Amino acid sequence: MTKSDLIDAIAAEGGISKAAAGKALAAFERAVSGSLAAGGEVQLVGFGTFMWANVPSAKAAIPKPASRSPLLRESRLNSAPAKH
Repeated sequence: MTKSDLIDAIAAEGGISKAAAGKALAAFERAVSGSLAAGGEVQLVGFGTFMWANVPSAKAAIPKPASRSPLLRESRLNSAPAKH
């Protein structure tokens, strides 16, 4: 489903114009992005949960000299679908 498809579906289901559905989706995106940017977690009952997770650091092989160098720890966005 594309963003345009989602806007069409919101408009049809909500009985609102596509412009209003687009504004509602944009507001939703800003709210979710803002919460995640602040390090929060977003839980949507019946849909799923979005949160940041730390990725364990790894070692990188360096050809010369034969050694390993630690890589920086990273964060990545994780999601978990709702359990029905």
